[in-house]
Parts: sequence; structure tokens; C-alpha cells
Amino acid sequence: MSAKRKTTTTQVHQENTYQRFDLGQRWEHIILILSATVLLLTGLPQKYRDFSWSQDLLSTPERLELIRQIHHIAAIVLALEALYHLGRAIYLMARRKLPGDMFPTWQDVLDAGQMLQYLFFLRKEKPRFGKYNFEQKVTYWFLFFGFLMMGVSGFIIWFPEFFTKFLPGGVVPAAKLMHSTESVVAAIFILIWHVYHVHFERLNLSIFTGRLSEKEMREFHAKEYERLNRAAAKNAQPGERP
Repeated sequence: MSAKRKTTTTQVHQENTYQRFDLGQRWEHIILILSATVLLLTGLPQKYRDFSWSQDLLSTPERLELIRQIHHIAAIVLALEALYHLGRAIYLMARRKLPGDMFPTWQDVLDAGQMLQYLFFLRKEKPRFGKYNFEQKVTYWFLFFGFLMMGVSGFIIWFPEFFTKFLPGGVVPAAKLMHSTESVVAAIFILIWHVYHVHFERLNLSIFTGRLSEKEMREFHAKEYERLNRAAAKNAQPGERP
């Protein structure tokens, strides 16, 4: 009597990943998160001085000076990061190597309209997006101009004697109002809009890992997924799989 050996075969499925952010972009985002967080935590106590928690934190002139110094250091870090970001963009534009994926187009308006139709059950499927959808472009450009406004107004507040040499004195209180108001608006926007779309709608860690899975590309960036596959198929050598 012979014993039959049963063999089992385990099927392994390997999923492709697609690069979304390079190492420099990921470091930029980390620096942005850290510096913006420090600015927010040190700026809010100075804005809301009438609240008890702020008075406890800034109970002595030494504490106030320390908070301001930390705020200024974080502002310098963020300003340097912004200058690097702009400098890199200008360099790439000069070499005609800057992709236009993040610039708004008429298609973004159409996509926003189709998304509203989907949310109100007037459309069965979500619109198909490229590398960046309209929500991500809104986030980028809102923060871009928001940080620009906060940066300009912040340096006016920091060096009022210098700026009032060639600007009217009323620019200082106007800068204080602009700086504090825009910081609160930006914080609310990030916590509600950006965090929801990145962490609650789906857990998107591509800004840290640099890559998206094939499933995520098909679901959230279908047009970019198809474009990359067409390019890979076109560049593949005969007999090779793209």
C-alpha cells in the first residue's frame, strides 16, 4: 500500500508600485510639517493672550521671549524651505523639465462638478483623475499663497522699524491682523480638509514612502496609471513585459 503525498501550491501575488514623490519632495514635506506645527503651537498662545492657558504659558517675560525665539527659528526654517521649493521650480522651468501636473486646468473645474454630481447621487461613478486631482491642487495652492501671506506679514511684524522706513506705519497692525487670521484659517483648513482627504478618506502615506500601490493608482489616479503603462509599453524592448 503506497501513501500518496499531497502537495499544495501557494500562489503569490506581487503588486507593482509607482513612484509619486522623490526623496527631495518627501523631505520638503517633513520639514513643512515640523516647522508649520511649531509655528502654530508657538503662535496661537501669542494671539490669544486673554485666555488662561495662554497666560499660564506666557506668565513671565522670559517665557514669552523663549516662545518668540522658537517661533522665529521655525519661521526661518520654513522660509528657507519655501525658497528652496521656488528655486527648484524655477530651475526646472528654465530647463523645461517642470511637469505641469500641479497647475490648475479647466479639467479640474469639470472634475469638481462631476464630483458634486457623484456626492448628490446624480452620477454613478467618481471622475477619473491624473497625477493630482482638483482637491490636491486646491490644498497646494491655498497653502502656497497662505504661507506667502504669513511669511511677508510675519517679517513685517518681526522687523517693524525696517519696513516702516519705506512703508506707512499702518502696515504693522495690518500685518498683525493678516498674520494671525491667515494662520488660524490655514490651521483649520489643514485639520479639516487636508487631514480628512489624506488620513480619513484613505490612509495615504505616499508622501513618506514615495510610492503608491497599483490598486491605489487604478482607483484614485486612473488617468496617470494608464499614461504610465502606455509609456512603459512603448519603451519596453521586444520580448519584454512592460
